[in-house]
Amino acid sequence: MDENAAWPDAILWDMDGTLIDTEPYWIGAEIALCASHGASWTHEDGLTLVGNPLVTSAEVLRDRGVDLPVPAIIDALLDAVIARVTDHVPWQTDARQLLLRARSRGVPCALVTMSYASLADAFIRAAGAFESVVTGDIVVNGKPHPEPYLTAAAELGVPIERCLAIEDSPSGFRSALASGARTVAVRRLTPLDPLPGASRVRSLDSLTDAAIGAIMDGLVLDELGDAV
Repeated sequence: MDENAAWPDAILWDMDGTLIDTEPYWIGAEIALCASHGASWTHEDGLTLVGNPLVTSAEVLRDRGVDLPVPAIIDALLDAVIARVTDHVPWQTDARQLLLRARSRGVPCALVTMSYASLADAFIRAAGAFESVVTGDIVVNGKPHPEPYLTAAAELGVPIERCLAIEDSPSGFRSALASGARTVAVRRLTPLDPLPGASRVRSLDSLTDAAIGAIMDGLVLDELGDAV
C-alpha cells in the first residue's frame, strides 16, 4: 500500500461508541430509568439499542414498562448522559489520535450522530469544533437510513464518495455504506456483520496513512474475518 496515498476530502464521524465510549453511560441511564418504573432492563438489552435513533430506543423502553411519553424518556436519558459527559469525556484513544491526525492535515470533519444536539454540544465543548454536526433531532430519517451521512457531506460541500465514514454500530455501518461513503466500522461493543464493499477493523490504529489511501481507492480492509 502506498504510504503517500491520498486521504479523503472529509471524514464523517459517528460519536457514541466510535469517538467516545458513552455506550455504558446510555445503558446505565436506561437501566436506572427502567428500574424507577419497576421495569426490567439489562446490559444485554441495552446493547440491542446501540446506534438506534433515540425515538426508537424510547419506544422500546416505553413498551418495556417505562410509563412516560417518548419525549420525556428521551429527555431523561439525555440529561443523565450529558451530566456524565460533562463530568468526564470518555475518549476512545484510537479515535482521538486519528481525529488529531485528520486535523493536522486540514481534513474537514463532521459529527454524524443519532444523539441530540444537547449531547453533541456537550462533547464538542470538550473536543473542539467540527465543520458540520448532524444530530438525530435534525434529520427526518435516522440511521440506518443514509440521510444523516448525505446531509453531512452536503453541508461540507464534499462529494459523498470522497468521504470516509467511521462507525461502530450495525445501524450506523449500514447508514454510512448506503450513503456512498467509503466506510470503516470499528469493533466496539456490538458484533458487526460484514457488508459488501465496507471495511471492518479491530482498532482505528489500523488506519495508517497507507490503509486510508487504499480504502479510498476501493480496497476493503477486513480484520474481523468471520468473527462477527
